[in-house]
Amino acid sequence: MLLPRPISAVIFDMDGLLLDTVPLYAEAMVQAGQDVGVNITHSYVLSLVGLLGSELKARLIDDHDLGFPITNYLKAMNTRLEPLLGGRVPLKPGAADLAKYLSSQKVPLAIATSMKHAEARHHLDATGLSPYFQIVAARDDVAQGKPYPDVYFKAMSMLGSAPASCVALEDSFNGVRAAHAAGAMTIMVPDVQIPTMEIEGFCVQVARYLYKVKAILSASTDA
Repeated sequence: MLLPRPISAVIFDMDGLLLDTVPLYAEAMVQAGQDVGVNITHSYVLSLVGLLGSELKARLIDDHDLGFPITNYLKAMNTRLEPLLGGRVPLKPGAADLAKYLSSQKVPLAIATSMKHAEARHHLDATGLSPYFQIVAARDDVAQGKPYPDVYFKAMSMLGSAPASCVALEDSFNGVRAAHAAGAMTIMVPDVQIPTMEIEGFCVQVARYLYKVKAILSASTDA
């Protein structure tokens, strides 16, 4: 259960890890397809978890033919998402407890998210998590979003922590790939994607719930 190296900081994803947003994204993306007359399936949407912004757009273009109405689709998706994400999105079970515990142990915390910076701050404020996360690295703070490691490098730089001593908490394949590429000790907490052997190989641990993550980190910080 112990991690391979001492911990200097913990970096959290948001969508699907702290926030229960994936069902909202899935609903909006499937319905947006219906709005513009294309078939976007729920299973396909789940393969896109962890992607937002230009990375999501590029994947949609790559996966469809030249007739795919990308501009209209993204507009419809954002129209569907706005009312769903505008208020207080539910936290994942154990999220607040984990952040509070790590803060009490004086472990520096940060966010590395595919959301835009203002969106991330909105959700931290709305859920009451802002006091625990002074450092936020978001999609619009870097050149490339997940699965590229840029947001993790940004968060690590702001923390002043070496990659090898940072723990990254992720729920998606694309997030795991980003954290692993940044050199972090990656713990996956699967939301809707069951880790493959490849993804498990990028992780130091796979934990079913955030409560399990607390046990892992507690054992490692006390060792």
